[in-house]
Amino acid sequence: MPTTAETLPETAAPTRFRPEVPRPRRTPMGLFEFLRAARANPLTTWMEDHFTLPLVAGEGVLGRVTVVSEPSLIRHFLVENAGAYRKDDLQRRVLAPGLGEGLLTAEGDDWRLQRRTLAPLFSARTVRGFEAAMNAAGARLARRLVRRAGSQIDVGQEMARVTLDVLERTIFTHGPQNDPDALARAITRFLESVGPVDPLDVFGVPAFVPRLGRIRARPALRYFAEVVDGLIEHRRAVMARGEAPEDLLTLLLAAQDPETGQGLDDLTVKANIVTFIAAGHETTANALTWALYCLSQDEAALARLEAEVDAAADPEGNFAAERLPYAKAVIEEALRLFPPAAIISRQALKEDRLGRVKVPRGSLVMVSPYVLHRHRGLWDDPDAFVPERFLGEARAAIPRFAYLPFGAGPRVCIGQSFSLQEAVIVLAHMVRAVRLALPAAHPPVTPVQRVTVRPGQGLRMEAVRRAAAA
Repeated sequence: MPTTAETLPETAAPTRFRPEVPRPRRTPMGLFEFLRAARANPLTTWMEDHFTLPLVAGEGVLGRVTVVSEPSLIRHFLVENAGAYRKDDLQRRVLAPGLGEGLLTAEGDDWRLQRRTLAPLFSARTVRGFEAAMNAAGARLARRLVRRAGSQIDVGQEMARVTLDVLERTIFTHGPQNDPDALARAITRFLESVGPVDPLDVFGVPAFVPRLGRIRARPALRYFAEVVDGLIEHRRAVMARGEAPEDLLTLLLAAQDPETGQGLDDLTVKANIVTFIAAGHETTANALTWALYCLSQDEAALARLEAEVDAAADPEGNFAAERLPYAKAVIEEALRLFPPAAIISRQALKEDRLGRVKVPRGSLVMVSPYVLHRHRGLWDDPDAFVPERFLGEARAAIPRFAYLPFGAGPRVCIGQSFSLQEAVIVLAHMVRAVRLALPAAHPPVTPVQRVTVRPGQGLRMEAVRRAAAA
């Protein structure tokens, strides 16, 4: 069974919970061993050197690859010299067939147009205005969990439901109208299908050659298309009556670049709707799932969070995110241990240099938040669940580019403040309503990378009603 025990420093505190993760390798893999491991779970391919050295460069299956974990070099790569890199071909071959040319996958002028167009919806003021909707979704989830107290719940499914509920109340008001469980299942099927690394993509085989994962993803993609077409048709009718809410869907359909006056074509609109439904919901749902798992294994952290939540609720049982610093620290620590995007990769458009290491034109440069967040040279007891890292002076001491759950630089996740606020509020409603415990017979909870990082065997937990739920 994979464990982190052999990778922990001898001075590590023995009392904190350390989730089970694949043990870093000590010897390199051959071509076919690497392809098998990368397809099963890319997290199993990392070497011990990646967790201890500031930079690792060498030739491999993907050609010349440079993996960077030194914050100052990451700043250069993702911020100061970001224009010298673009999204790499492997990333685009995996994601673009499903997500289209939306904000996540677009490049150049297309990406800049979309970013400028969508930025107003995710301003700090707009996101704060979504608190009421997030509280309504969290309260609805809490009522559902209280009704199911005494039974087991599928945590991933419940987190998918609540995050899709938030999307429907905020950036896709009055939609999608389809069964939310069916939509959540389609998102999971899509990620599970395209997530395993396909050797055809690794070796750059032309896109017209069929991939097994993409064939399996077709039913999910057809369902996405049905949902998106229904959303657009309904919203255009509402806009024609002058009754449209000011949300992301209206913004996309009425979008004009503030610099050029140019609008978005229908394919771009559809690509961004799919991106925000799939990627937007997945990030928060996974963060909440991992946070709840870690809390179930750390009684002290859970007790501290329950006390904060009980004191922070207003008379109506709602929460303001700024009154929940420990809840935010729990979410941030879950994102550290299990970042939604395990790899940020770019292809060099021209020759560059990272410290003393030359980066050839056309080669890959990677930052792995999964590796970076567990790096022995950057974190104390890096494999342990310690929310206190993100409080007060400890939080201020974390180097800016040592913690990248949402990326950094021009392509930093546009929805990071939305996702954090949503996760904190939903977590507060859940913790106030029930306690979740891992059943004794539950299989080991270990992470697997399927585009995002999720529990490989799922997560089922027993719900017990708390007195505060009354």
